[in-house]
Amino acid sequence: MSNKENIFFPEGISLYKRLYRSKEFIDDCYNEPLDLDSIARKAYFSPYHFLREFKKVYNKTPHQYLMERRLDKAKELLQKNDSSVTEVCFEVGFQSLGSFSTLFTRNVGVAPLEFRKQHMRRFILSVRFPEKLIPGCYLYYFN
Repeated sequence: MSNKENIFFPEGISLYKRLYRSKEFIDDCYNEPLDLDSIARKAYFSPYHFLREFKKVYNKTPHQYLMERRLDKAKELLQKNDSSVTEVCFEVGFQSLGSFSTLFTRNVGVAPLEFRKQHMRRFILSVRFPEKLIPGCYLYYFN
């Protein structure tokens, strides 16, 4: 067993458990203002050591993971309720509508309002023409 695999926090919490704890903290508090220091504190790391270890384990920085989590929740809210894009933006923890819209468009491929419209179109089509959702090969086989 290498030295790296045998790293333990004095209270018996392994490196990976500490990193997982920080990830859970981000999942639970994604809608609050979070910074590297507060997340690193949850894992009992110095900020820069935490940043290196998190990236090594999850292949993304804590900030990238946080933004991903916020965007996933924003997509969910845009599909589920009638809140305005501005309300969704602030509900998931963004401080600026402009930066939210830019990041959303860059990652999802369409603006938040267009994302909602596309979801509504798909939903309406699925209600009006449910057979359109069934793959052609399946229809061919069972008809």
